[in-house]
Amino acid sequence: MAKLPIFREFDTDAGLAACRGAAGNDGGDERSLCMGNTSDKLNLLGVDRASLERWFEELGEKPFRARQVLKWIHQRGVDDFDAMTDLGKALREKLARVATIRGLNLVTDRHSDDGSRKWLFELADGNRIESVYIPEGGRATLCISSQVGCALNCSFCSTARQGFNRNLTTAEIVGQLWEAGRLLAAEGARAVSNVVFMGMGEPLLNLDHVIPAVHLMQDDFAWALSKRRVTISTAGVLPALRRLGELTDVSLALSLHAPDDALRDRLVPLNRRYPLREVLAACRDYVGEGRRRVTIEYVMLDGVNDSDAQARALARVLEKVPSKVNLIPFNPFPDSRYRRSSAARIDRFRDILHRAGIVTITRKTRGDDIDAACGQLAGDFEDRTRRRERLAVAATGGSN
Repeated sequence: MAKLPIFREFDTDAGLAACRGAAGNDGGDERSLCMGNTSDKLNLLGVDRASLERWFEELGEKPFRARQVLKWIHQRGVDDFDAMTDLGKALREKLARVATIRGLNLVTDRHSDDGSRKWLFELADGNRIESVYIPEGGRATLCISSQVGCALNCSFCSTARQGFNRNLTTAEIVGQLWEAGRLLAAEGARAVSNVVFMGMGEPLLNLDHVIPAVHLMQDDFAWALSKRRVTISTAGVLPALRRLGELTDVSLALSLHAPDDALRDRLVPLNRRYPLREVLAACRDYVGEGRRRVTIEYVMLDGVNDSDAQARALARVLEKVPSKVNLIPFNPFPDSRYRRSSAARIDRFRDILHRAGIVTITRKTRGDDIDAACGQLAGDFEDRTRRRERLAVAATGGSN
């Protein structure tokens, strides 16, 4: 299967170095981590149409079989080749010998009072990740993870405190959508209409697997989601951000959270390597000229980044960037040192941006009663960065 290059130049600190190691050791295709090391069968759940067409040709079959199989897997939720009745028996038997369709294991399904749900999924290697389903109005959004943990260390994020283990494979990324689709269909619930890469992990540190997953989400024979219904959120991994437009045209969100480099260095340490001006320029290049806008995510931290002066500074920074701003009330988690800005302060901040001509909305907090709100996701995995250990030592005043 053709592969995108692994972006090794991203590695800027210990966390990113761990991400490099995971990206280099995860097998590259969908065989090892998603299937388990004892199987050499290809997991078709993580193969996009172009790769699947080539694979069928290698099997001596017609490429159009890929379209048939994609529809069975992604549109009908089928995981048994025998059920694919428009394929000949000989082909079904061949597929069963060399391939499989394997999703994730559901561990917990937590329901919020507001209708949101948080799913904890177990992977083949025992690591666990979380995904969140958010029905609202005429849409139903699935927030998915791209990594086991996160290699970045944003100070206001619960996922970041958990550390990092490895990148997810394409099958594990798409598997979250596939499992959600099957669960919701069985219940007669509203199907997923939008996907946001805003769960655990930094998507641009895992482009090898995120981009094929996006291709499947957009493919008419798979999930058929438009570019406006799939959003990739990034903290600003500049080399990948500059290249992203060559690989996809889905919507872009920037996890910003500060109007200047000095504060953003503290909140989003990646900024020390890729400063604000350069990241915003790359965002501007991605959306281009026209009606498209980058979504600016800005978590509201009491007394940290929510003053009138900071609102005016943010307006100046965004003056030449086609953007809309999402103000996100901070969602607390154990041992977090921040507080949520008051509703009045958030409204004041929003009004200043409005007067500057910037479309600004305050994101409604969803799922906080089940720790499913923005910044609260935390799976269950071995932290290869030892971040949890270091934080525990720091909290007790000790040293390594």
